[in-house]
Amino acid sequence: MKIKNLTTTIFKAPLKTPFITALRQVENLEDIIVIIECDDGTIGYGEGVPTPAITGETFESMYSAFNYIKNSIIGMDIDDFDDILYKLHNSIAKNTTAKSAVEIALFDIKAKKQKLPLYKMLGGSKKVFETDITISLNDIDTMVSDSINAISLGYKALKIKLGNDIQTDIKRVEMIYQALKDANIKLRLDANQAWNAKDSVKLLSYLESKGIALEFIEQPTPAYDLNALSYIKQRVQTPLLADESIFGIYDAKRVLDMDCADIINIKLAKSGGISNALKIADLTKEYGKKCMLGCMLEGIASINAGVALASAKADVVEFIDLDAPTLLKSYDIKTDTMYNNSSITLGDSYGIGVRL
Repeated sequence: MKIKNLTTTIFKAPLKTPFITALRQVENLEDIIVIIECDDGTIGYGEGVPTPAITGETFESMYSAFNYIKNSIIGMDIDDFDDILYKLHNSIAKNTTAKSAVEIALFDIKAKKQKLPLYKMLGGSKKVFETDITISLNDIDTMVSDSINAISLGYKALKIKLGNDIQTDIKRVEMIYQALKDANIKLRLDANQAWNAKDSVKLLSYLESKGIALEFIEQPTPAYDLNALSYIKQRVQTPLLADESIFGIYDAKRVLDMDCADIINIKLAKSGGISNALKIADLTKEYGKKCMLGCMLEGIASINAGVALASAKADVVEFIDLDAPTLLKSYDIKTDTMYNNSSITLGDSYGIGVRL
């Protein structure tokens, strides 16, 4: 079974409401579907979304990366899987989302060849997961209303986007907490690198003094500044989750060696795909830490792959942040994986379980 061709198509879907963080605002999803065809007719699907503010990738850069990767792997036999991955990752530096999209398609083909759903091929057995939902950065009343609505839909964990003003951020969390304090809800904060270390300690210490327990704070300071994470970790009780600070395995090792975060956030689009994500999960387990399986604002194909990874590494993936499909108003891609608000149930179709 040899790789015959690699093509792409655009996937578009409207969001239910704008997705707003300290870094960006998105009103419609638009990403790239990778289609790899083998000489026996087997087709694999992958997906990746350009996120310039985080990965530095654009549609133009991803298309260029696909050409480099395509030229490196066309004609290779899928049985030489490790060699294909080596060629893929050495064809061009960085470009992690493009590499991830191609990897997902390759893993889709490999699982189909073995007549297994991807999660089983990766060694997983867990099929049912519970995701949080993102509460976009907005005025306080809107964020409170969105949080109450999420709880009415059955969500038990909220990831609250913050980051444009420290005092207003404190008020946002206080008001949401007050509105939900009798609902036994887990609150997760995500500042998307918007604060400095001292302001992070100020905000977290204040919330702790008020008895507002947080499950974690995600990437409060700039990705490059691991010393800032260390500064915060030494001064607060709230667990720290490293997100943008970690792309590949070497980033993860630096964070783990410095012990500047309590939780490692794995995203396929940052790690360069499933193969590196598996390595990060294994490394995190060696250090006795836990992972979150997160996502960009992306579509069903890449999210299905992420859920399969969470199944395979269920012993170390303690937190799930794979809410992107539920943020979409509609989508045309067919899948037997079920996304029902907070509940995700993997299907048993071969591969990643999607059809265009």
